[in-house]
Amino acid sequence: MAGVLLWVICPKENASFAATTLFSLVPKSGLQLSRYPKVCSRQKLSNGVFAAASLSSAVVNLPRSSEEKVYEVVLKQAALVKEQKKERALDVRKGNDQAESMTRGDLLNGAYNRCGEVCAEYAKTFYLGTLLMTPERRRAVWAIYVWCRRTDELVDGPNASYITPKALDRWEQRLNDLFEGRPYDMYDAALADTVSKYPVDIQPFKDMIEGMRMDLKKSRYKDFDELYLYCYYVAGTVGLMSVPVMGIAPESKASTESVYNAALALGIANQLTNILRDVGEDASRGRIYLPQDEIAQAGLSDEDIFNGKVTDKWRSFMKGQIKRARMFFDEAEKGVAELNAASRWPVWASLLLYKQILDAIEANDYDNFTKRAYVGKAKKFASLPIAYGRALMGVSSKFAEPARS
Repeated sequence: MAGVLLWVICPKENASFAATTLFSLVPKSGLQLSRYPKVCSRQKLSNGVFAAASLSSAVVNLPRSSEEKVYEVVLKQAALVKEQKKERALDVRKGNDQAESMTRGDLLNGAYNRCGEVCAEYAKTFYLGTLLMTPERRRAVWAIYVWCRRTDELVDGPNASYITPKALDRWEQRLNDLFEGRPYDMYDAALADTVSKYPVDIQPFKDMIEGMRMDLKKSRYKDFDELYLYCYYVAGTVGLMSVPVMGIAPESKASTESVYNAALALGIANQLTNILRDVGEDASRGRIYLPQDEIAQAGLSDEDIFNGKVTDKWRSFMKGQIKRARMFFDEAEKGVAELNAASRWPVWASLLLYKQILDAIEANDYDNFTKRAYVGKAKKFASLPIAYGRALMGVSSKFAEPARS
């Protein structure tokens, strides 16, 4: 699923964006892109099925599990995909002399090309996989990748210490403007064009920003329900953003909801893997992204994690955490084959490579305090033809819906 983006968005070893080129939270005059009313209506809920409140407010007001809250977003996005979407073109309004000197096509081509350059620089393997997609899908995925990376960099990049809740509020307003066809820069313009062409809902984007807010104020998670919601915010959202772009195979008999659930599962699996890989690094910053109740049940404490000593209790605890991450990967696998044929390979590559990080943690005797689990280049290259072979296998019968009478 589109969670393929996550292995390059979430890992902290990736080089940081240059702050001066990739994020400016101050509105700039310039390109104005008008939106058709039907596009704008994506921000509204369809047919009265869903509550008018956002997922973020639902977390506070409704006594439901995190999985139930997230599933509402899944259903909403799946409903959008089912709707018939007409081809829409962006009406480019020239906002300044520079914009006036460029044609709409030149401007958007330049924006998409720059997104591709960023993707190629910071996510080489993923970028190669996108080259198998159709040009339009490829460019759209690049635009989503860049927005997600810029958002992640707000709290995990070189300027993270200067980011405040108000800065995130401005970033969210900028997102609203983008979805209304008012981008602030070339990267926004590429994404504004993308969301005008595909049934992409704004809610997963807003939820990712909510995950950044959590990182500013929260360093502990009392149970897996809380951790699941965080993983959805910062990683599962990417699948919901990009499955509409990657597309579902025409011959697939799977329900749209099941494919989105698989995309969500891949995002959760990837983020759980990030957490398990980075225990020592996060602890050095005073953060523990592991369920507090499960830590206590294992006879461990925060102090044990800060001390960074591998014991039998820690090994046993890690085995359980790794088992859960693998369960999410297994769930994700069921839906990869349902994607459009040209989109499967990069997703399979992501899934197989990320699963091997869990193997590396085990190979390090569960020492994720002082040893970094990673997949070597040889194993990465060996995984690519395997992923390609699976991508050629076509749709699966695992998600087939019951025959309709």
